[in-house]
Amino acid sequence: MPLKNAAYFFREAFKSIARNHLLSIATISTIAICILILGMSVLLTMNTSTFLANLESDVEIMAYLEQELDQDSIQEVKDKLESLSGIESITFVSREEALKDMQETLGKKNYDLESTLGKNPLPDSFEIKALDPHDVPQLAVQIGKIPGVYKVNYGKGVVEQLFSTARWVRVVSVVFIILLALGAVFLIATTIRLAIFARRKEIYLMKLIGSTDWFIRWPFFIEGIGLGALGSMVSILILALAYGSLLNRVDTIFFMALVSDFDVLIHLYLGLFGAGVVLGIIGTAISINRFLDV
Repeated sequence: MPLKNAAYFFREAFKSIARNHLLSIATISTIAICILILGMSVLLTMNTSTFLANLESDVEIMAYLEQELDQDSIQEVKDKLESLSGIESITFVSREEALKDMQETLGKKNYDLESTLGKNPLPDSFEIKALDPHDVPQLAVQIGKIPGVYKVNYGKGVVEQLFSTARWVRVVSVVFIILLALGAVFLIATTIRLAIFARRKEIYLMKLIGSTDWFIRWPFFIEGIGLGALGSMVSILILALAYGSLLNRVDTIFFMALVSDFDVLIHLYLGLFGAGVVLGIIGTAISINRFLDV
């Protein structure tokens, strides 16, 4: 693109925005609302996904050992556990520690359960965390086959329901965001089409004097980029102020820790800015073509 033409295109784009200020404001407002809703949806999805990921990472396998295993046998079980792939950590819990934890859970720290029961009925055990929570069911089967392990528990029903819910939420979130983006494209294209419709006579005259389609398109594309950038900046400002204010007041909502990592939020805001520009370009491309067929 020659520099002279580029200067002309930018000048015409800015003149158009100023001349049609009401339609420009309407377009900027539409883009801002669409990007704001899209940003809120992405933030909700990010927080929900983080919450579910934290729940998944808390899934543990409890391997209960046979009664009266000596220390050598317990060490053999631990060695076999360490030989399995996909395990992040292994923690031995003695029967005495398990009884103490039970007393604390029941809120009876000063109550001697062992004296009441006659003896400590709890077995020694290992707490095992997997590198990938989704490998827990397969690991549980392998651990259950190790000699000296009489029972394996990882809350099978609850864990399977958790994984199923997490998959469903992530798929629905992605589909919803895609549909929202498509809806935003439609709304923005409609608004830009109204702006271009107001200048249809100008396009017609430019065609009559021999202007090429791309010579006519460029000012509109630059205008669409400018309006998309302005709309996205307005939405990002509102979203950043609102979410920042929320983070200053609360750390969690319904036991769900909020995403507060600065780098993550900056990438989100940059992504929304890019989305606003892209939506402006797409809306212009969809709208301008029909008016070039004159």
